[in-house]
Amino acid sequence: MNGKALIDQTRLLDVLEIEATVLAETVDGAREELRIPNCPGLTVGETARHVGSGYRMALEWIRTGDSPETWQRAPGPFQSLRDYVISGVRELVDELSRHEPSEPCSTWWAADSTYGFWRRRMTHETVIHRVDIQAAMDLEIGEIADDIAVDGIDEVLTLWLGHRLTVQGVVGTRDGTVAVRTGGKAWLVRVTTGGLGAWRVPGADIDRTDRGRIDAEITGQPSNVYRFLWGRMPEAAVHREGDIEAINQMWALLRVATR
Repeated sequence: MNGKALIDQTRLLDVLEIEATVLAETVDGAREELRIPNCPGLTVGETARHVGSGYRMALEWIRTGDSPETWQRAPGPFQSLRDYVISGVRELVDELSRHEPSEPCSTWWAADSTYGFWRRRMTHETVIHRVDIQAAMDLEIGEIADDIAVDGIDEVLTLWLGHRLTVQGVVGTRDGTVAVRTGGKAWLVRVTTGGLGAWRVPGADIDRTDRGRIDAEITGQPSNVYRFLWGRMPEAAVHREGDIEAINQMWALLRVATR
């Protein structure tokens, strides 16, 4: 498994603040009970509180050097959801800005124990939930830049599926290898009854040795593949070929990893 972002860390921090602002402005005055598509039981209000809480959790983790037990999980008295999100992201961005991305920092992934981990993790958390809220409100979904989507694909495959499920001891019900290709990048996801793995393939091409092991392949526009892997777009949004059951197993495991 590979750690660390595929794009400039300054850009990640800028995108984090911009996306959080869009999310906060969108949720301001919205009907909190609106349901988030493809996320059973989740509402607009719960999503905004989750994001604002996540900023505060990350900040406490950074400051204390360990997984925190307490932090502000909901808006305070007379604090709107908008202000809860905005104040949370500003404090987090201020803290992250005071440190080089490569500086050591406690995280929950040994492959990236740096401040850059939190820049990346909270950026993608925000992008995905900004999309959720816009979809719930039947608004036009704002663009996700290709470089952000490609980095998010790398994160969801290597961190969430490859790492988190391994830590949890999750395995497949059948063996299968799926290639994911988009935006000039490629990844291989190997699922077996004994374990899981996901890794980047150097360059956009998969060599003959790898191709002999591939059972299925997913391709498409970066933003579509990104949202598909996060369970936010239907299968028709990407091109799937080969052993569809291998893809379906990977997709189901991603739902377990990211829930």
